[in-house]
Amino acid sequence: MNHRRHGFTLIELLVVIAIAAILMALLLPAVQQVREAARRASCKNNLKQMGIALHNYHDIHNYFPPGWIGVREGIHDPEGESGFAWGAFLLPQLEQSSLYDSLDFELPADSGTYEDGNRSLLKTVLKVWRCPSESKPALFETNNRDNDPVTRCAANYAAVFGTDEVHGCEEVPGTPPVTRRGQCKSDGSFFHNSKIRLADFLDGTSNTLVIGERTTFVEDDGHEFFGTAMCALPGVEEEAARLVGHAEHPPNQGSHPEDFGSLHVGGAQFLLADGSVHFVGSNMDHAIFQALGTRAGNELVGEF
Repeated sequence: MNHRRHGFTLIELLVVIAIAAILMALLLPAVQQVREAARRASCKNNLKQMGIALHNYHDIHNYFPPGWIGVREGIHDPEGESGFAWGAFLLPQLEQSSLYDSLDFELPADSGTYEDGNRSLLKTVLKVWRCPSESKPALFETNNRDNDPVTRCAANYAAVFGTDEVHGCEEVPGTPPVTRRGQCKSDGSFFHNSKIRLADFLDGTSNTLVIGERTTFVEDDGHEFFGTAMCALPGVEEEAARLVGHAEHPPNQGSHPEDFGSLHVGGAQFLLADGSVHFVGSNMDHAIFQALGTRAGNELVGEF
């Protein structure tokens, strides 16, 4: 009797493998889209938490937290002490009262050592400040005015300074560049020593951006510029650009660390002064985006 062995021929096996490969190729983008949608939803939730925290802070103090604190010898100074910023002042409203109570706001933000004092706490990573789509490290290191390395937590959200350039505010008109005395004000919601009230949003709280997404910026020479929500190191130039951003270009359209942007396709998410979160497209008209970046510019902004 003849016994025939049943099985796949080589051609049949190759056909099955090819079909499986095609199905995987079709399925993988769908899986990636689902994952990105989940990351985008988580990122949106971070901004919503910040919105609730901002309004709770306003209920207590009757104004939003300052963009960053800077005082030297009792005079307003954008590069002065303590350097703590809007994110640090929101810690109690973000269920981080223990971290807030451990910080000494009377001392410079970089006071202490890596193991003790303010400096040891700056490296505390908070999930609410990180976009899940960001792949860069959660910690970064920069030198302070004494050229000592300070490790800080990275953040993917920056407060809206307005339409002005953040890095130009250190040069206060009418004062010597060395002293840099004066208050660095802007037409946005957060700036040097600011105390903006809801009543100050003359354009309407639903027409004013207050916090937006920002990716880690990589310059042409490979230098990475990390943002943070905790503090600007006192005495270090252009440190404020790590905390706040300007609304000069729509998201993902600018080429400076002060610009907003995200790793989400097509734009970035922003928190408005009324507590709502909106996705702002990269193709938004420049004039409309700049109008949304001001709190009292009297611009007419329709649906966006």
